[in-house]
Amino acid sequence: QAQLVESGGGLVQPGGSLRLSCAASRISFSRDDFMAWSRQAPGKQHELVASISPGGVTYYADSVKGRFTISRDNAKNTLYLQMNGLKPEDSAVYSCYGDIFDGSARKRYWGQGTQVTVST
Repeated sequence: QAQLVESGGGLVQPGGSLRLSCAASRISFSRDDFMAWSRQAPGKQHELVASISPGGVTYYADSVKGRFTISRDNAKNTLYLQMNGLKPEDSAVYSCYGDIFDGSARKRYWGQGTQVTVST
């Protein structure tokens, strides 16, 4: 079954860095596919954090601009989110998703999520 699998979450101190990875399994994504990271903290609404469009245009939520960087390696079928200058308010479950063409149709695939906790 095709899926996206995140990794790289964990516990980090304020000001620290983490790099999240989102690897596609049994499916390949290309530069023509929209890919994104979102997050949800307890008691808060789901938030789009960053995205990268088929044309390579990136979007960042105001809360992470200048600190987070989204990138993709199509050859490795992997999406990344580099997070620097982490703050306690960045603590959340981070999920990747993509609108991926599977050869017959474009479908949205979600990862299972990875926990990021920023705390002393």
